[in-house]
Amino acid sequence: MHDDAVVFIGGFGRGGVPENLIEAVCQKRLRGLTIVSNNAGTSSTGIARLLEEGCVRKVVCSFPLAKESVVFKGLYNKGLVDLEVVPQGTMAERIRAGGAGLGGVLTPTGVGTDIAEGKQVIELDGRNYLLERAMRADFALVKAHKVDPMGNLVYRKAARNFNPIMAMAADWVMVEATSEVAVGDLDPEAIVTPGVYVDAYVAIASAGQSMETAA
Repeated sequence: MHDDAVVFIGGFGRGGVPENLIEAVCQKRLRGLTIVSNNAGTSSTGIARLLEEGCVRKVVCSFPLAKESVVFKGLYNKGLVDLEVVPQGTMAERIRAGGAGLGGVLTPTGVGTDIAEGKQVIELDGRNYLLERAMRADFALVKAHKVDPMGNLVYRKAARNFNPIMAMAADWVMVEATSEVAVGDLDPEAIVTPGVYVDAYVAIASAGQSMETAA
């Protein structure tokens, strides 16, 4: 990764957040990052760690001012980090469109509000829609439940959240998996993210022990 990159980070609250990858980015002391995620961190974990380390220039998210987003609130109030608020469904669809190679999506969400400022409004069948551009990133940090040596991924319950669509819409995808399994151990019908989208992964075998593998 490099300074000034746009980075997708999966997760919803604490679920599906690639905490170890985030810590690795903190250790690299990168600067000027634009982070795209559902929220702005919980207490001092997740994106809050990047904010604490001074890695972040801008946050693009749906829920920046949750009760637990204390680190973000402090920095934002001091003018040390920029913010772009995107409705949750709109964010999901913009990322999905980026992964599908589309130019954007039409949504009624935000019509007539500040969110519509500077955006094209299209009338369709008597209803107004905002044209929201597709969203892509330079990098995606993804949390998965299991990974095989081909990079195929499955997720655990609600931890799936934004991770699969982010894996489709970034130029370079890094995965933190709970465990690695052999090729053939994953049911092909259950694979959510095919390995073609994954560039590298790390399987966390247990607390304090990891095994790194390139997909």
